[in-house]
Amino acid sequence: MLSIAERIEYINRRLPETTQLLAISKFHPASFIQEAYDAGQRLFGESREQELAQKQAELPKDIQWHFIGHLQTNKVKYIAPYVAMIHSVDSLRLLEEIDKQAKKCERTIDCLLELHVAQEESKFGFSFDEVRNLYEEKWLEKFPKVRVRGLMGMASNTDDDMQVRMEFASIASFFNEVQQKYDASVDTLSMGMTNDWKIAVEEGSTMVRIGSFIFGERNY
Repeated sequence: MLSIAERIEYINRRLPETTQLLAISKFHPASFIQEAYDAGQRLFGESREQELAQKQAELPKDIQWHFIGHLQTNKVKYIAPYVAMIHSVDSLRLLEEIDKQAKKCERTIDCLLELHVAQEESKFGFSFDEVRNLYEEKWLEKFPKVRVRGLMGMASNTDDDMQVRMEFASIASFFNEVQQKYDASVDTLSMGMTNDWKIAVEEGSTMVRIGSFIFGERNY
C-alpha cells in the first residue's frame, strides 16, 4: 500500500514540467492534507466553502486553495478573502459576484472559465461560442477584479478512451484559440482527473485534478 507521499511522487514523476498537480482533498481529513503538504504538495482543491474554511483555518498558510465545485453566488463571499483560484466559473452572474466580493477584499481573484463538453446533462459550463462572446463583447473587461487565467473542462464519464481523448483535444484546441485570438496571457488549462489524467496530459493539460488516487476513496 503506497503512502500519500509516494502517490504524489508517482504522479509528479509522470507529469511534464509544464503541468501542475492539484490534489483534490474534498471530504478528506486535514491530517491527510498535512501528510501531502509534508511531501511538498501546495495546491489543494475543495468544493464546499464550509469544509474549506475549516481546513484553511487549521492548516499551513502557504497552501494555495483552489475551489473546484459548482459555486453558488451566495457562497462567493466566504471564500473570496483567501481562495487562490476558482476553477468552476460557469455564468456571467458568478463572474459579477466574484468581482464584487474581490473588490471588498481588495484582491484580484484568479479564475478559470468552465467549459461544457461532456455528453452529460449534469455538467455545468459555457459553450465555446459563449466564451467567444465573453471576449468579443468585452464582458470580461467589466470585471476588473477577476483575472481569467484559462479554461477548465471535464470529459464524459465513460470507459471509451477515444471519446475522452477527443473531448480533451477539442478543449485544448479551443484553449489555443483563446490564447491566440483573445488573450495571450491565459496560461492554465485544467483538465484530467484520477481516471483520465494521463490522456489529459498527452492532450496538453497544464493542471490535473487528482483526488482518490492520492487520498483513497472519499468518506462522504
